[in-house]
Amino acid sequence: MNDEAAGSLLARAAASLRDVADFPRAGILFRDITPLLGDAALFAGVTAAMAAPWRAAGITHVAAIESRGFILGAPIAQHLAAGFIPVRKPGKLPAPTIAREYALEYGTDRLEVHADACPPGSRVLLVDDVLATGGTASAAAALIEEAGGTVVGCSFLLAIAALGGASRLAGRHVEVLLGPA
Repeated sequence: MNDEAAGSLLARAAASLRDVADFPRAGILFRDITPLLGDAALFAGVTAAMAAPWRAAGITHVAAIESRGFILGAPIAQHLAAGFIPVRKPGKLPAPTIAREYALEYGTDRLEVHADACPPGSRVLLVDDVLATGGTASAAAALIEEAGGTVVGCSFLLAIAALGGASRLAGRHVEVLLGPA
């Protein structure tokens, strides 16, 4: 993709996002990606652009965080000819799992992956839609490493820079399609 086409794609992607005030609770400004997902060409272009920086990285698996991360992660895995690892909330995976609990600004949560998700030598790209505080992504990366994978990097559609999530991923290669990490 040439620079002009890439710039156009990024501008269209950014313009397609919708801000929803007070969702899911009062005081939160939710970044809604569903308009982007509803445009087939834009969705395909965005997932191809998110995969592009990783083409030569030897990615064997893409791990994506429930639930919007799945929507982006599966096509990115296909672009990279890689397997897909779902990172889920508790009780959603059918085989034996390993889990990691992590802190939220309003409590704690927990993520799980199948215990056998990362075969020896797995080179994993972690994908999610938004990098906010970085807590979920940091916990998911640690969980993938506990499962035996090497987290090569993290890819996000957008980042909310004011929340400082990139600092929770310090030392990791982070790519953000729309905006700085």
